[in-house]
Amino acid sequence: MRNIIITLFAFCITANAQESVVDSLEIQNLEEVIVSSIRVKENIPIAFNNVSKEEISKRNLGQDIPILLNFLPNVVTTSDAGAGIGYTGIRIRGINSQSTNVTINGIPYNDAESLGTFWVDLPDFSSSVENLQVQRGIGTSVNGSSAFGASINILTDKISLEPYFESANTVGSFNTIKNNFRFSTGLLNDNFEFSGRLSKIDSDGYIDRASSDLKSYFLQLSYKKDKTLLKFLNFGGHEITYQAWNGIDLQTLDNDRTYNPSGLYYDVNGEERFHENEVDNYKQDHFQFHWTQSISANLTSNLGLNLTNGRGYYEQYNENGSEDFITRKWLDNRFYVANFNLNYTKNKSNLIFGSTYSEYDGDHYGETIWSQNSGNIDFTDRFYNGNGLKKDFSNFIKSIYQFSEEIGIYADLQLRNIDYSTSGSTSNIEELAVNKKYSFFNPKAGLNYKMNTNNQIYFSLSRAFREPTRSDFENNLNIQPEELIDYELGWKYNNNKFYFNSNLYYMNYKNQLVLTGALDDVGTPIRENSGKSYRKGIELESMYKATNRLDISTNISYSQNKNIDYKTNFDGQVLNWGDTDISFSPNIVSSIGVIFSPTQDLNFSLLNKFVGDQFMSNTESIVSKLDSYSTTDLNFVYNFKKSKYFKEVIFTVMINNILNKEYVSNGYYYTYDDTWTNPNVVSTIEGTGYYPQAKRNFLIGFTFKL
Repeated sequence: MRNIIITLFAFCITANAQESVVDSLEIQNLEEVIVSSIRVKENIPIAFNNVSKEEISKRNLGQDIPILLNFLPNVVTTSDAGAGIGYTGIRIRGINSQSTNVTINGIPYNDAESLGTFWVDLPDFSSSVENLQVQRGIGTSVNGSSAFGASINILTDKISLEPYFESANTVGSFNTIKNNFRFSTGLLNDNFEFSGRLSKIDSDGYIDRASSDLKSYFLQLSYKKDKTLLKFLNFGGHEITYQAWNGIDLQTLDNDRTYNPSGLYYDVNGEERFHENEVDNYKQDHFQFHWTQSISANLTSNLGLNLTNGRGYYEQYNENGSEDFITRKWLDNRFYVANFNLNYTKNKSNLIFGSTYSEYDGDHYGETIWSQNSGNIDFTDRFYNGNGLKKDFSNFIKSIYQFSEEIGIYADLQLRNIDYSTSGSTSNIEELAVNKKYSFFNPKAGLNYKMNTNNQIYFSLSRAFREPTRSDFENNLNIQPEELIDYELGWKYNNNKFYFNSNLYYMNYKNQLVLTGALDDVGTPIRENSGKSYRKGIELESMYKATNRLDISTNISYSQNKNIDYKTNFDGQVLNWGDTDISFSPNIVSSIGVIFSPTQDLNFSLLNKFVGDQFMSNTESIVSKLDSYSTTDLNFVYNFKKSKYFKEVIFTVMINNILNKEYVSNGYYYTYDDTWTNPNVVSTIEGTGYYPQAKRNFLIGFTFKL
């Protein structure tokens, strides 16, 4: 890795020594270069949505980024604590979050081993987001793991030319309190800027004891001169959340939907008690360096370096007969990344080269910190101790060639090499020995045709591979990588008052890693190869400017998501269930938003979300069915400008689920074989768990700007 970094630095220094033929680029353009290599524009044939800082701020009252993206096309969001604070998740096109690539300033954010994205580790990060882009499907080549359903590319705060200081404060249901402070020195001596944020969020959660104690920070030092931009970033978070990932059964859902079984134990008198420290306690710190350089009128480069340190545990009270003991399961990891991108633009051509190397080193171990009636336990002993080491090296080259004003051709080739090994034990395996090397070639191509000023159509064909996770190997050492061929066909219409986009997609999988519905002993969703499968559908999106004060936006997605000849064990034999719905994949997802601005400073938004029926199993078992649901949120924003003491005061009210619906957005499904009732017959028993979401709740925010 050291040699790679030295080589990249040498290249940039050499490039910087060349004589420039253009004036200095604006700071904004230089900052966009940081993410330009993995983002798409209107002339690239990929379905995407851009979300600006202004759009985020209208609903940014402490909830996680997935919840703020809830109303984008084909998106379903979940929250363990029920109110969008704490552990949250997002599925796009019905695909689990492990298949969504997430980058921050071009640096991979997905956990390298689990491929998951733990937004709770960066609470209130949305307050430091300048803009983000969500791509659906395989999308364009990205840094890190491949995108198998979507990618979310985040750009953090840009340089502020003017100094500012502001404080955002929220109070709301479930004793929710958020306080943050943001500041910037503005551009000093036309070269330097220092900015930052400190945040604290507390919430009891809708679910019993599903509390969150969240702290985070964001610091940025920037230097800009002529055609050079340097940025040093340090950001991170510390989350302590009471566990709420066990869910509840159907009977409890009907009788006591906020009940939380996590931490349950019985004292010596047989009384029900809950362990006070049944928490997830994790801290994560990120260090990033970005060097953006305008080399000539046609050539720009960006070098990005990253170090992520993560360390924490979750604690559990365990009962085993007469034995009681408390354990902590630890994760201690480091993640190193080096990115380099070159962007060449001339006349009709745009050529982008990108290279990324990352290395992940993660220790997994468990310790017993207390016991009762459990014999002689040496508390210094670890009852499991393992390591995972993953190296990922990828290179891509993209070409966008504009044959004419009407026709543009897109080509994208990526080669990705992965070396992953594990050693030691896990909480349920004495020796997890994985030694895998993968080489994936991911080609993409497409055509964009602009018929006239208002209409354009596009088509793309992409192929990608994605490796299994550590948890996948724990559950099945013979698990295979998944393969996807993605076909996308779209039409966009746009005039001054009306925007419409329709996107047809067909995603053809081999060995897709689908969720079985079950969870492992640490709460991670279990996946399995499903053989052949597909997802196909149409995504419709529109925006109508009815008047200067009234906007109406809608999106609706119809899809079929099928396993082909799905086979699994049931009642002691392998059954072929035929073509079945893929788990957690609703056929209909829609949103509608009505935005009314009677004055420039006053804004009302009425937002509705509908998610159709879905199964938590791949067998379409009626036991595993999650019913459809619809929720409606009301948002109110008023801006007091130039008050006596403040430059600006923003008052925000958000009422979520205003119609007070009882609904469930997520759950789990499991089976086990009963051989005790009748020793001569194997009977498969089915079970489910549910994560109920909050009924009517509110958040009120005040932002003060100096």
